[in-house]
Amino acid sequence: MTTNLPFESWTEVLGSERLTGAMLDRLTHRVHILEANGQSFRLKESKRRLKQRLQPAPPQRDEHDAPSEP
Repeated sequence: MTTNLPFESWTEVLGSERLTGAMLDRLTHRVHILEANGQSFRLKESKRRLKQRLQPAPPQRDEHDAPSEP
């Protein structure tokens, strides 16, 4: 399971402090919790793709623009 919310914010989503506590207790029993605080790879790639889409495409040549052969 992954989330970008810290455990403290789960109560806001689930609505019940008791339910949240019980669920977190069961989810985190015998697990390793990894926190990744760096830049999101998906966000970085999304921005890169958007930038590529916004760049004007090079003009396409058709048969009339092609150089004539000798």
